[in-house]
Amino acid sequence: MQGRLTPFLIFIPLILVFSAYSSAESGEEIFKKKCAGCHGANGAGDTTIGKHLKLRDLRSADVQKQPDEELTTIISKGKSGKMPAFESKLTKDQISEVVKFIRSLKM
Repeated sequence: MQGRLTPFLIFIPLILVFSAYSSAESGEEIFKKKCAGCHGANGAGDTTIGKHLKLRDLRSADVQKQPDEELTTIISKGKSGKMPAFESKLTKDQISEVVKFIRSLKM
């Protein structure tokens, strides 16, 4: 009995790790839920709100040259009058994933 149980006990932790990993949201998914309403799905800022607030195109060289730490701070702390703070709505890991997604938008 114990010989048959050992592979099963090894397999269970692998399933738990895989399910936890696969349930984590990607930066793109988080961006679509939390950011695309203003920034647009492609980050161009061409939504009604984005145009009204004159949001910068996240794909632009101007935004892409900003260090990750600066983008992280903007997402975390927000921008006065333009963008709400997300530090209480997203984890540090989620914010990091959003920054990675913004990097993937580069023109």
